[in-house]
Amino acid sequence: MLLALAISLGAPGIASAHHGWGSYAANRSITLDGAVQSTRWRNPHAEMAITVGDKVWTVVLGPVARVAARGLSAKDLPAGAKVRIVGYPRTDGTLEVRAERIIVGGKTVEMR
Repeated sequence: MLLALAISLGAPGIASAHHGWGSYAANRSITLDGAVQSTRWRNPHAEMAITVGDKVWTVVLGPVARVAARGLSAKDLPAGAKVRIVGYPRTDGTLEVRAERIIVGGKTVEMR
């Protein structure tokens, strides 16, 4: 009973940490060409920061297991690597994109 209570009290925090895909403009894709600044290989989503011109964009890749199943690993995204990201931007103007496709080192990886 205590375990169930602890889980139910922690669930809202977990749910709020996972923002879902509703905050991205699924009807409008953009393409970003830049250089990897850093990667964060963790759940609920792997992410990377890329430099595009004088701006830094956050690129949300998806759950680590799904990204790995698509054939992409953190080793493919070292700092300084040139990448092309095709994805959906945040609707609130935040410099963040949900990746649909990543091209790095001559390799194209579809995230869906």
